[in-house]
Amino acid sequence: MAQRDYYEVLGLDKSADADAIKRAYRQLAKKYHPDLNPGDAEAEKSFKEVNEAYSVLSDAEKKAKYDQFGHAAFDPTAGAGGGYGGGFGGGFGDFGDLGDIFGSIFGGAFGGGSTQRRNGPQRGDDVGARVTLTFEEAAFGCKKDVSYNRLHKCPACNGTGAEAGTSAETCPDCRGRGERVVNQRMGGMTFQTKTACEKCRGTGKYIKSPCQKCRGMGLERENRKLTVTIPAGIDNGERIALRGQGCEGKNGGPAGDLIIEVMVRSHSIFERDGVNIYCEVPITVTEATLGAEIDVPTLEGTVKYKIEEGTQPGTTFTLRGKGIPYVNNTNGRRGDLICTVNVEIPRGLSEKQKDAMREFAEACGEKNYTKKGKFAKSFKKKEK
Repeated sequence: MAQRDYYEVLGLDKSADADAIKRAYRQLAKKYHPDLNPGDAEAEKSFKEVNEAYSVLSDAEKKAKYDQFGHAAFDPTAGAGGGYGGGFGGGFGDFGDLGDIFGSIFGGAFGGGSTQRRNGPQRGDDVGARVTLTFEEAAFGCKKDVSYNRLHKCPACNGTGAEAGTSAETCPDCRGRGERVVNQRMGGMTFQTKTACEKCRGTGKYIKSPCQKCRGMGLERENRKLTVTIPAGIDNGERIALRGQGCEGKNGGPAGDLIIEVMVRSHSIFERDGVNIYCEVPITVTEATLGAEIDVPTLEGTVKYKIEEGTQPGTTFTLRGKGIPYVNNTNGRRGDLICTVNVEIPRGLSEKQKDAMREFAEACGEKNYTKKGKFAKSFKKKEK
């Protein structure tokens, strides 16, 4: 499998600076960390890929080599790892080490190599789809119908690409090799490269009578619908891979995957950070002053909570186990609900209500407002 571009792995372009590279790495490393994705082989693979990309792009010297030579800069068999001008892999006696460099110039393998034959088993392409969930659906899991397009084996030719009653023949141009030899001159030297045969597209087989239904491709497009189980605790932007549900392969190759990206709608009350959720709870001045039993919203409905006397604005309290379930956790483990108290100041008071408030203020005096008293004393000390 071809190695992915390191910038693509981190979701960046080549103009990204060191800070952008570090930010992208931290975000992806957290997303795919094995501790947060127990038993998920794909997440583990992505985690290793992200770390490999960061180890190169975070090092100025390695990054400069990668920007110039790509993956060949660190491939001991490519000849570019020690610098392009530093010897060509032990001299001109072994042209095999120059394959990746000159192959990129001439478009084929260098010095007697061979192009990949295309008549062997080929894996089908992956297909992407997207589902949108409510906050609660993401928290507790659900089932969703997904509709997507994919390529599947043509029923008219059974995937051969040839009209019924006919079959593919050996390509007359390349005689079944799937490639042709091209000579190129460079610096007074002649280099021999091999490229895919244009007539058979590198397969070595030529279809004289293509299937009319799929036009010789062997595959045709279909719309498919699946009911997908969304796991509890999934977060916005995460992906679900359904193995073998993508495009069918060629020549007996396996099917690709269906990659589902999850989008989660925001909630009117709650905000999420990992497995914890946050909520702001408004209370009255009287409730904050005297204490009260209030109703607190959770994902399962309201619960009672006792506010202590003299509760200040910004005070937080935590309801354990009322947050988001851990993904793929079988023991019911969940995060917490963290609430912040917001004392609401009344507006639009009548004169009678204002008079009552003034009487209340006079009855309290300064002794009931410790913070205000300390602030005033501190301010006066600074003036002296």
